[in-house]
Amino acid sequence: MPEPTWQKSSYCAQGNSCVHIATAPTGTIHLTESGDPAHSILGATPQAFAALIHVLKENPAHV
Repeated sequence: MPEPTWQKSSYCAQGNSCVHIATAPTGTIHLTESGDPAHSILGATPQAFAALIHVLKENPAHV
């Protein structure tokens, strides 16, 4: 299985708490956080990821 190509959030400032996303060949969206010492990866369907982005854009005070 090829390694994912991670893209850092454009809202990330310098530091260790950056969200990174990558897509798998299956279409699954992977999310990880650079400050996570366990290097956990969350998988989401494109629909679930789109819903997350929608909620974050509608509620910017919670970001």
